[in-house]
Amino acid sequence: MDPVAAVERLWPDRGASVVPLSGGITNHNFKIEVNGQAFVLRMGGAETGLLGIDREVEHQASLRAAEVGLGPPVIAFFPGDGWLVTRFIDGRPIPLEEMRRPQTIQRVAAALSKLHGAAPIPGRFDAHAVVEEYRREAEAHGVEVPPAYAAAHATSEQIRRTRGAQATVPCHNDLLNANFLDDGEIRIVDWEYAGMGDRFFDLANLSVNHEFGPAEDEVLLTEYFGEAIAAGIEALAMMKFMSDFREAMWGVLQSGISELDFDFHGYASKHFDRLAAHARALRVE
Repeated sequence: MDPVAAVERLWPDRGASVVPLSGGITNHNFKIEVNGQAFVLRMGGAETGLLGIDREVEHQASLRAAEVGLGPPVIAFFPGDGWLVTRFIDGRPIPLEEMRRPQTIQRVAAALSKLHGAAPIPGRFDAHAVVEEYRREAEAHGVEVPPAYAAAHATSEQIRRTRGAQATVPCHNDLLNANFLDDGEIRIVDWEYAGMGDRFFDLANLSVNHEFGPAEDEVLLTEYFGEAIAAGIEALAMMKFMSDFREAMWGVLQSGISELDFDFHGYASKHFDRLAAHARALRVE
């Protein structure tokens, strides 16, 4: 649906203004200003259910994030349309170089600890299962799966066996730089991939998306756990691989289903190249 028509349906005859928000490569997001108040209208992209996105889970995760002070207040949810309306956070983006500073890493680690200690949310996120599902859906939509998938999947299975079963906690699972804002507190937006998962996936996803090196990883683990022991560093390295494997296969599937104007093939290739570098540094049995 046209966003202007959607806004007129949600706020009829209120003279609401509509401004597209940039940065999203899955959905369409708009800032809505009406009667002196500002909201964000999030309209799901095409076939996002194939990406493992459950809009009711996103809604419930958004409510939990608001409850613990990490996400914006949720105003309304329209399950039939896949629309979510939240308050607009008047915060500033956090540049990559700032995210790599020890003080910022400490603040973000504290925010993730708060999330991971929150009450359970619906949904399950298992990166090992996600990459397999993305492969199946890609093939079902006539998308050629890159040859690099086979070796990456073998490494994924090695990681699964090495780490074994892990306790699950509420996780965001999409900690891209664009999903962080600072309004005096660290805020996290876009909860569509949230679910009960492995805390180390969130930590690794944060690290790899912000290009942390060993020094930054040590700050992250020390702030989160109280110390950066060898087992934690190894677990982080394994899940960095899984983070890039998920992103690579996400790009592969999106290339066949998305209506957005974005180079998903290039995105997938970038992450396959990066996970190959991770694999060379892994210690898995």
